[in-house]
Amino acid sequence: MIDATPHVAALWWAVVASGLYHGVNPGMGWPLAVSSALMEREYSSLYKALLALAGGHLLAMALVLLPFSALLWLADWQREIQIGAACLVIALGVYLLINRRHPRFLSRVPPSRLALWSFLAAMAHGAGLMLVPIYLGICGTLETDAGHAAAYDLMQTHGGIAIVVALLHTLAMTVAGGALALGVYHWLGLAFLSKGWFNLDIVWALSLILVGGLSLFALH
Repeated sequence: MIDATPHVAALWWAVVASGLYHGVNPGMGWPLAVSSALMEREYSSLYKALLALAGGHLLAMALVLLPFSALLWLADWQREIQIGAACLVIALGVYLLINRRHPRFLSRVPPSRLALWSFLAAMAHGAGLMLVPIYLGICGTLETDAGHAAAYDLMQTHGGIAIVVALLHTLAMTVAGGALALGVYHWLGLAFLSKGWFNLDIVWALSLILVGGLSLFALH
C-alpha cells in the first residue's frame, strides 16, 4: 500500500509533468508524426505514427525502470541505490551539456520504423533515466516492512509500480505531443517544421541535472 501524502502525490504529478515535457520536446518525435501524415496525405497516418512513437517510448521507459525494481528487494541498500541512480542522471545531464551532437544512428533508422526510432531516441537521450529518481521516491513510500517481506513480493510490487509509472508517463507524453502534432498538421504545416523548430537540448540536459540533484537533496 502507498502512503497517501502530499509528497507521494507530488511524485505522481512529477511522472505526469515529465511525460508532458517529453511530449512537447520535438526530440521525442512528434514532428515525425506530422511529416508522416502530410507526406502520405492521410489523416489516420498521424494517429498511427503517434501510437508507434508511444509504443517505442513505453518500451524504453519499462526497460530502464524494471532493472531498478529488481534491485529494490535489497532493502538494506535502497538508499545507496537511490544515490547511485541520482548520480547517474546528473552525469548524463552533464554529458549532454558538453556533447550537443545528436546520435548519428538515429538518422539511419527508416522513417517507416517510428516505434524503433522512438525507443532508440528515448534511450539515447536518457528519457527513462529521468524517471528513475521519481520512481525510486514513490517506491520509498511503500508501507511495507521490507526487511521481512519476501523478495518475490517486493519485486512484484515494485515491478507493478514501474509499469504504472511508465504507462502514465507515456500517456502524458502522447497527449502533449499529439496536441502539438494536431495543431501543426491542421494549421501550420511542414513550413513550421522547417522554420519553427525549437531546440530544447540545453533545457533537457539541465532538467536531468535538476531531477538528479533534487533526488539527492530529498535523501537528506
